[in-house]
Amino acid sequence: MATLVELRNTSKTFGTGWFSRKTVALRDFSMAVDEDEPTITALVGESGSGKTTIARLILGLIPPTTGEVLYRDKPLLELSRTERQQFRRDVQVIFQDPFEVYNPFYKVDHALHLPVRKAGLASSRDEAVEVIEGTLRQVGLNPRDTLGRYPHQLSGGQRQRVMVARALLLSPKLIVADEPVSMVDASLRATILENLRQLNTEFGISIIYITHDLTTAYEISEKIVVLYRGVIAEQGDVVPVVQEPEHPYTQLLIGSIPMPDPDQKWQQGLEVVAPSTDATAETMTADYAGCQFADRCPHAMEMCSESPPLYQTASNRVVSCHLYREEAAA
Repeated sequence: MATLVELRNTSKTFGTGWFSRKTVALRDFSMAVDEDEPTITALVGESGSGKTTIARLILGLIPPTTGEVLYRDKPLLELSRTERQQFRRDVQVIFQDPFEVYNPFYKVDHALHLPVRKAGLASSRDEAVEVIEGTLRQVGLNPRDTLGRYPHQLSGGQRQRVMVARALLLSPKLIVADEPVSMVDASLRATILENLRQLNTEFGISIIYITHDLTTAYEISEKIVVLYRGVIAEQGDVVPVVQEPEHPYTQLLIGSIPMPDPDQKWQQGLEVVAPSTDATAETMTADYAGCQFADRCPHAMEMCSESPPLYQTASNRVVSCHLYREEAAA
């Protein structure tokens, strides 16, 4: 099976100067996107868990501190000019803020004509307009109401769907969607999520859906990766992970979702427990080698001073927790 993009034992540390405090954004992370089986994979976790760092590594915007980022089994830094151009067509991104990605001095047409011209998708301006209008209709936009306007003249949902159309123009194989619905209201959220699902089912595009919202992750994705402090807490098929979470952190996330039932208590968070491993919040530094969740975990024990491997608890999931040490390491 061909691999499109792969992160292999990748870590990213910021602030590596003499007087800078090191911040480890990602620790020994591995992930692969198959080219022949397009899927939607959700990356979830609280702020600072490493989600956006993974997106920037996949897009080649930052280099890894250790490990490799591969495109079709070749490191990004070793790609030729032609290979890098193909990589930029195959891997596209949809950003969180649908306003900041536009130049306010240009009409939105500019954001659409530029990739058409750079990629040679049309031989004339009339053909380019035809291609752009057809793509806008595919994402539910009326070209008459969209083209010829400045970004501030469009709603947030329209701006975001123009970004979806821009990515679709290049016929990519992978789209990294970084919090694509966090800046729009609930009425447009379902529309944009449906656009992403359509890209996957009808166009065969893999989606990496980055979010802190477990509800939308459960709704749209097939696989899920739960991140905490730059490491994988739990990973697998979305249904068992969300419905029967095994890692204490995943259980915390699920328990923090407010339920529309006045008789059901809402778990607002886990009580911070001081374990016997000295793994308190103050010692969670860049060189700390133990479980990253130990300072908050009610099950913390002596062995949590050592980083747990990924234990395979089922054929479709792995968990990074010593509670499952009797299972085989993945």
